[in-house]
Amino acid sequence: MNFFVTGTDTDVGKSYVCRYLAKEFSAAGKKTGYLKPFQSGLEEGIDPDAKSVEKTAREVITKSSYITNTPCTPLISSKIANVEYNLEKVKKDYEQLKALCDITIVEGSGGLYVPVKKNVLISDVIKFLNLPAIIVARPNLGTINHTLMSVKCAKNDGIEVLGIVICNYPDKTCDPAIIHAKEMIEDFCDVKVLDIIRSGQKDFSNLARKLI
Repeated sequence: MNFFVTGTDTDVGKSYVCRYLAKEFSAAGKKTGYLKPFQSGLEEGIDPDAKSVEKTAREVITKSSYITNTPCTPLISSKIANVEYNLEKVKKDYEQLKALCDITIVEGSGGLYVPVKKNVLISDVIKFLNLPAIIVARPNLGTINHTLMSVKCAKNDGIEVLGIVICNYPDKTCDPAIIHAKEMIEDFCDVKVLDIIRSGQKDFSNLARKLI
């Protein structure tokens, strides 16, 4: 199984999901790879995504195709760094991991329609790698709209959606927008919510079992 992890927005928990899924896969005896094609926004004292995966899941093979410093969309960050992204390099990096591993996780930047280079969005990268996608969503108000739009965009672009993961779900919430988000999302699209990840949760075994 190889798949691409995208989000309904930035900072929804994609890297968090990738880290602990990689750890579960590795613990289950699966040789696991992780690729971050476009890492932008390196900040002092904060590990880049590939490094954070290494720290959480030490047996995982990690790789970043391109690393730039400015914390913004890959297209702008690459222009500031005077770097030209080459999708063939990304594909080569992915194929190398795929050849070595039982499972390869590819993590995107932000959501599906984040610009990577001229006329290329993250959705185009997913299609270029010929991967199905998992969509990570936040739990609070607005997530129904963002999630349904993301699923529809993915399907319209010919991307298979394996499922949705709602991340950073708060404990003991009384917020009706949060409580009913899962059922509303599933009622309005034919994609299942694979799991609801609680804030601070480290056990991803239930989600991992559904993907192995």
